[in-house]
Amino acid sequence: MTDVVEGTLTQPAAAPGGLALPWRLSSASDAVWRGLLVGFGLVIPLLLVGIAAALVHGAWPAVRAFGGGFLTGSEWNPVSDRFGGVPFLVGTLASSLLALLIAVPLSIGLALFLTELAPRWLAAPIAFATELLAAIPSVVYGLWAIFVLVPFLRDRVQSPVSERLGESLGIFAGPAYGPSILAGGVILAIMIIPFVSAVSREVIAAVPRAQREAALALGATRWESTWQIVLPAARAGLIGAVMLGLGRAIGETMAVTMVIGNTPQIPHSLFAPAYTMASVLANEFAEASGDVHRSALMYVALLLLGVTLVVNALARALVWRVERRAAR
Repeated sequence: MTDVVEGTLTQPAAAPGGLALPWRLSSASDAVWRGLLVGFGLVIPLLLVGIAAALVHGAWPAVRAFGGGFLTGSEWNPVSDRFGGVPFLVGTLASSLLALLIAVPLSIGLALFLTELAPRWLAAPIAFATELLAAIPSVVYGLWAIFVLVPFLRDRVQSPVSERLGESLGIFAGPAYGPSILAGGVILAIMIIPFVSAVSREVIAAVPRAQREAALALGATRWESTWQIVLPAARAGLIGAVMLGLGRAIGETMAVTMVIGNTPQIPHSLFAPAYTMASVLANEFAEASGDVHRSALMYVALLLLGVTLVVNALARALVWRVERRAAR
């Protein structure tokens, strides 16, 4: 500590060598702290680079053997070492987009209800129950879907819709197998609702109350205030919530594997079985005996990583564009 001598401050006593000991300790601790923070900041990028490098190394034999044909081929035959990734890409995107189509209106509607309309005594238990869905293991969702959801969809949805609309609308054509893209999309929608609704609720709640009150004071109805004031103000965050749900749906494995049918063919109907990239990795990687087969699966994993990175990049670009437009 400094000493006060006749109204002036004296510097700390110098350590041997002429350096102030407290300053030296402070400088050393700052350097260690700065080094730790830099290390923590570099962990995630280095981990991502390491994962990508491992996937590229494992997939390189398949990349050399099939090249870009893997992204256009639809045959998956481990016996003859002929592999194409299109069925898995189509199955992944179709089931994930169907899940978004179902989950996003429900999630945003639930978030609006809890933040704008529901009384506190009702909003709290509904929010807790919704968030509790995120804690249910994926395999439990899969088992419930096998014994409850798939039979219900097959008997109450797929069969009557296929009989009435199958001939006129090809998207509903085909026999009602049960396991299908529809079943996979529905179970994915149920699984991503907690994530999308939780983020949407926080984003909507962050809109200043004064904006709502100003709109109501000018004569707007509750619906007009929500539609014209709250949702535009929360648009960037809602886009982020939707993209978070899409990323969750693309990477989901166990529940989708149990209900989607696991057929390596390009589906032509919502009622047809399909395959996702995560599902084929879970089903076949442990049993892959040939080097080409294993490398092809690594190629699928690399493709899954690429799709995930593209989705996140698009989400960041959309959020940035909305924020820039709102700032004008």
